[in-house]
Amino acid sequence: MENRQAPDKSPVKLDPRGRKVKILATTGPASNSPEMLRRLFRAGVDAFRVNMSHGEHAQHAKTIAAIRKLEKEFHRPIAIFCDLQGPKLRVGKFKDGKAVIRHSGHFTLDRKEEPGDETRVCLPHPELFGLMEKGQRLLINDGKIRLRVIEASDDAILCSAEVGGVISDRKGVNVPDAEIPIPALTAKDRKDLAFAVEQGADWIGLSFVQRPEDLAEARRLMGGYGALCAKIEKPMAVRRLDEIIELSDGIMVARGDLGVELDPEDVPPLQKTIVNKTRTAGKPVIVATQMLESMIESPSPTRAEVSDVANAVYDGADAVMLSAETAAGEWPEEAVTIMHRIATKVENDPDYMGRVRFLDTPPDPTTADALSHACMTIADTVKIGAVTVFTGSGSTARRVARERPSVPMLVLTPSMRTARRLALLWGAHAVATKDIGSFEEMIAKGKRMALRHGFGEAGSKLIALAGVPFGTPGSTNLLHIVTLSGNELEKHRG
Repeated sequence: MENRQAPDKSPVKLDPRGRKVKILATTGPASNSPEMLRRLFRAGVDAFRVNMSHGEHAQHAKTIAAIRKLEKEFHRPIAIFCDLQGPKLRVGKFKDGKAVIRHSGHFTLDRKEEPGDETRVCLPHPELFGLMEKGQRLLINDGKIRLRVIEASDDAILCSAEVGGVISDRKGVNVPDAEIPIPALTAKDRKDLAFAVEQGADWIGLSFVQRPEDLAEARRLMGGYGALCAKIEKPMAVRRLDEIIELSDGIMVARGDLGVELDPEDVPPLQKTIVNKTRTAGKPVIVATQMLESMIESPSPTRAEVSDVANAVYDGADAVMLSAETAAGEWPEEAVTIMHRIATKVENDPDYMGRVRFLDTPPDPTTADALSHACMTIADTVKIGAVTVFTGSGSTARRVARERPSVPMLVLTPSMRTARRLALLWGAHAVATKDIGSFEEMIAKGKRMALRHGFGEAGSKLIALAGVPFGTPGSTNLLHIVTLSGNELEKHRG
């Protein structure tokens, strides 16, 4: 895809985004050039998603390298989210490449390798035979074809077509009514995961999670690198949502397949449930799929899409995601710009904080949680420029974000890996910097970084949150309020 403008080469240093919700954009043919990646970042992208379902490793490596160059140019950590394909079920091939299944007619899925026709096709997934039961559903091609099982054996599944239509080679199959005994990682996924770890991906997206145990193998193969995001797109995952949230580092509401396997009216309340449960656990939650779908072809979204994005922001989601809009659409930069504008407008609504805090997130009975909660109440009582959080692992930042304070959070960490992961955390502006060794150094660095990154002016107050002894994980026990003086501001400008 050709750019409509000359590449922007100006070495501009970005100020804070001015919003707390993050934007995750998918890379692809429309956006993986260094010039377009730079445009998208300038337009408001905080993290980039690399979809391992499409493309080759060589191209993905170039994309990742270009993103890392942007980090150096703008001195801002950017999260890279590698999304694994997962165990996608598909039908076999047809004699003529496609066939027509009659409405209310019979259609059989079997284990025969011959090309299919209007009466049958091969289903190359032996684990489904003997598993399916009478009355269960099989949804083909994103639910465009709906089959109901009449009878099933070890060799064939006879179905009635509740909704018929054209079926073609290798179309996807969804099984919403049964837990399928297949691993969450395919051979391709293992290769892609090894590549992602090698490339230093900050987040790994695990697709088609059904049970908590599905996360175990991914954890083992990650070897401690990156954070694991469980994508909720199966009804079976919803049934064990609490356990999956507990074992993951973050959650994605993947509304594509979730909307296929559930009735459409079930998805909005379920989205709110997933967001609320993940927020209560203090972990990032991403709302994804079809957010600005019409902008794949149109330079402006529908009003319904604008409302959809706005509702996710009002619900307090940590991030909203663009899929094909930026990966393959004709207007990738415009899609990011519109999403940034929607989020900024919502967060400037006087009722925004009240809506976000409609969810009660009482602090756990720990010192760190009590201090994080105190940050929120202090910011509501005293005019505060920012909460400055000193953290090594990012845990303290997540605790503060869980409370949804009314002011932004400046996160100072000695770990670039931590800073990158936090690019998907609500309200966090992360900076990788040298660790502190004393109280005096903490105060001085907090003031200096706040001024450098646009979080204060003369007379501004900052909350500093840290742990003593410094550099000790899990020791958050110190909250201090500081005031920026005019002298410090002049010294910074000088």
